[in-house]
Amino acid sequence: MTELNYTMLCDFYELTMGNGYLLSGMDSKIAYFDLFFRRVPDEGGFAVACGLEQIIDYIEDLHFSAEDISYLRSKGVFSEEFLKYLADFKFTGDVWAVPEGTVIFPNEPIITVRAPAIQAQLIETYLLLCINHQSLIATKANRISRAAQGRAVSEFGSRRAHGADAAILGARAAGIGGVKNTACTITDQLFGFPATGTMAHSWVQMFDSEYDAFAAYCKCYPDSTVLLVDTFNVLKSGIPNAIKAFDDVLKPLGKRPVGVRLDSGDITYLSKKARKMLDDAGYPDCKIIASNSLDEYIIRDMIFQGAAIDGFGVGERLITARSEPVFGGVYKLVAVEDTDGYIIPKIKISENVIKITNPHFKKVYRIYDKENHKAIADLLCVHDEVISESEPLTLFDPNYTWKKKTVTDFEARELLVPIFSGGKLVYKKPAYADIVAYAAEEVGTLWDEVTRFENPHNYYVDLSQKLWDIKNDLLNSGR
Repeated sequence: MTELNYTMLCDFYELTMGNGYLLSGMDSKIAYFDLFFRRVPDEGGFAVACGLEQIIDYIEDLHFSAEDISYLRSKGVFSEEFLKYLADFKFTGDVWAVPEGTVIFPNEPIITVRAPAIQAQLIETYLLLCINHQSLIATKANRISRAAQGRAVSEFGSRRAHGADAAILGARAAGIGGVKNTACTITDQLFGFPATGTMAHSWVQMFDSEYDAFAAYCKCYPDSTVLLVDTFNVLKSGIPNAIKAFDDVLKPLGKRPVGVRLDSGDITYLSKKARKMLDDAGYPDCKIIASNSLDEYIIRDMIFQGAAIDGFGVGERLITARSEPVFGGVYKLVAVEDTDGYIIPKIKISENVIKITNPHFKKVYRIYDKENHKAIADLLCVHDEVISESEPLTLFDPNYTWKKKTVTDFEARELLVPIFSGGKLVYKKPAYADIVAYAAEEVGTLWDEVTRFENPHNYYVDLSQKLWDIKNDLLNSGR
């Protein structure tokens, strides 16, 4: 299979509209699009932005090859003028985005694109698939990591992922969400997210006895021994044979086992019994790791029930976000420019209220309590508004406008930062480890009430008075 040109990873309507824009004389018309999402998965209180690095790489490589042009010509629906335009295609627009790892909330821009209409429309699909997939996995990973209450979580999901990219980039996103390592080797190779792994049940089955399998593994990896102890019977053979192998192989070498893994059965019960057996045998430092179709709720319940678990391996329910596998990000036109450069706000109106968009070219401020640096609310403003920290700031609910709050002694931070300007990359991509650390700091700015798994506090995403007035006027005129 030849190497894919991801410029062609677009919905066909993006090309038919592009052709139409060109034939209608609108190819140079400047358009503004916002990428945002409408609802947090799993009824959670927040999400974690992820996928920007892949978007940057994609935009920098945007081009149509001769083979691409030939294919499009064969469809018989595109003008030669448009095909010539594509042959010389280059992205020349501006892009703003929240950095990866930023805590995000519904209905606020994650990415804003300002570009000629054809360019802005063409990149819609790839931007959405990057943000939708990786933000979904990062958000799920953060829920699972928080459920573990400080215990390490490993990502085990490659074999259940929806394809190679989903496995590789899903593991990348899981690390940003808070997972500590992955079973996906190539993700470590590409991004430096530590890969780890020990043995499968087949290792045990390959030997004449469980003890022989354990002893051989101890000899091979005396400094990192983790044994899978549930191939036959955890308490009657697995743990006893593991202890014997530790005594016979590791102890004479002056080595200590790292851990044992439980992958089936009533893991809460088995972990308690295994912990006592290991402690009694002189291995209180031997960790117990649990796997087997875990998620945040099962992990939380296991800990609540007193499971003696030191770490968790989470696979399919993380890498597929099985409980709610759609992030729901959308890409909507919010403004255009006239020939004089004047910005004209645009709005999408729907009888389904959640689908009504916030118009105009915007900026997003996050408002923090200056004393404890906890996030109070996000404020969507028109692009030319500036928030002064020296003056009281009145926030109001955009749907229930009588609900108001005036804040003082606050800090305001703009969330959207420049990524591309005039088609040129102006953003320095951070190291992967720095993204992971930043994401952890971001979650730390949230009140506990926002991080609850059930019925979290509804974090406020408000509109400035100026933006609310513009939206209200457009709604009234739209009727």
